[in-house]
Amino acid sequence: MFKKMSVAIWSLGAAVLAPTSVLAQEISDDWHFTATLYGWLPDIGGNAQLPLGDGRPIAVDISTILDHLKMTGQGAFEIQKGHWGGFTDVVYLDVGESTTQTRGLSIGDIPLPGTVTAAADFDLKSLFWTLGASYRSVATPGATVDWLFGARFASFKQSLDWEFSGNFGPITPPPLTGGSRAKVDHIDGIIGVKGRLAFGAENKWLMPFYFDLGTGDSDMTWQARLGLGYAFGWGDLGVAWRYLDYDTGSDGPITDLNMNGPAIGASWRW
Repeated sequence: MFKKMSVAIWSLGAAVLAPTSVLAQEISDDWHFTATLYGWLPDIGGNAQLPLGDGRPIAVDISTILDHLKMTGQGAFEIQKGHWGGFTDVVYLDVGESTTQTRGLSIGDIPLPGTVTAAADFDLKSLFWTLGASYRSVATPGATVDWLFGARFASFKQSLDWEFSGNFGPITPPPLTGGSRAKVDHIDGIIGVKGRLAFGAENKWLMPFYFDLGTGDSDMTWQARLGLGYAFGWGDLGVAWRYLDYDTGSDGPITDLNMNGPAIGASWRW
């Protein structure tokens, strides 16, 4: 956890993103609004623990099994007036995979022996909703910096259906067929920073950044995003790299989860 925290603190000064927004400008008492639709296609890693029919947990290496996106919906909204602002960001992901293998599964912390074949169907539905307020401390034609505070709600719903065959050796065999379901809801307070740098002709090129760090129901969660965009009269187009990490603790169905990958989006401002 301390290693993750040191990386996160380093990211605070170097890289972080929010979806591309308005051009950097001086403080204004007018209301400004930004609506963003984007697509984030992350690699997903982590570990899950689901109960078997006999009460023992089956451990799932998410990064080994999970591979397919079934459905997603993602968007953000920002308001700004003077130094103060507000923002919200919603990400919904439904991913899953059906596989036949022995890697990526263990029973009671003991990996399945190579003589066992597991046909597994794993599904993970995730909802991340971030809501916060911000204070703009820097506002020039070339840069904005907003300090933020708020909360993030995370909901994980996972399911695993399995069928085992083969020789378990010294491991007490579990039910050879079955399924397990688990759901976790976490709310964590967050603090962080977001903003953007503008450069190029008429400051139309943008480099938005975002970082937050928090805790609450989770031991720790943090998020970092860094992007590159271009401003038009109606709004902005941009690409970004985004990383989201959860350390939920060792006693829950999901012990840790991370999402890492590119995003592309469009923002409309008025």
